[in-house]
Amino acid sequence: MKLIVQTLASAVFGVAFFAAVLFWPAGTFHYWQAWVFLAVFAVTTLGPSIVLAARHPDVLARRMKAGPTAETRPAQRIIITVTMALVAATFVVSTLDHRFGWSSVPVWLVIVGNVMVAAGLGMAQLVILQNHYAAATVRVEAGQPLVSTGLYGLVRHPMYTGTLIMMLGTPPALGSWWGLVCVAAAGPALVARILDEEKMLTAELPGYRDYTGKVRYRLVPGLW
Repeated sequence: MKLIVQTLASAVFGVAFFAAVLFWPAGTFHYWQAWVFLAVFAVTTLGPSIVLAARHPDVLARRMKAGPTAETRPAQRIIITVTMALVAATFVVSTLDHRFGWSSVPVWLVIVGNVMVAAGLGMAQLVILQNHYAAATVRVEAGQPLVSTGLYGLVRHPMYTGTLIMMLGTPPALGSWWGLVCVAAAGPALVARILDEEKMLTAELPGYRDYTGKVRYRLVPGLW
């Protein structure tokens, strides 16, 4: 019950944070794209989080430990700090774009963007169900098994694939093209995070080296 309350509190804080990041730079609450984005984000994350809190509290507890201070590897502290700054910039630039009319996104593409946001977040939730050790930080725990089935049979880092889909969909969902510049800038940070994580997994997770030979692609099938 305590974890469920914490989950609800975290969700309320998250929505409030996103509302501030979206509406303050926009300078108005008359921003239907932002309202739709908030609704999609809340529905896609809150329901699965409550289910995890009730059925797999240990899994959710891992996911709630996030941010630079939760990382144990110095490189990851730097990478996640840069990534979080660029994610915030994506939202701010997208909302400023809306405010000052720097670009115009058709309604159909706003809808596609929201579908991508929902799909990316949904994929991330599915990863957690398939791998209960999928934490928000880079680490290997005692007794952690190697998961190579499900989404892990397609790419080695499906959590990041879902995150990438979500981030690519965010600017158009908010009615912006310029926000994609920040998403592109976050690309090198994501690559650096994956490469550093794979060094650790190869050294500490039994069977990971063989797994990389079977599943060739890290993030996008057929590309990388």
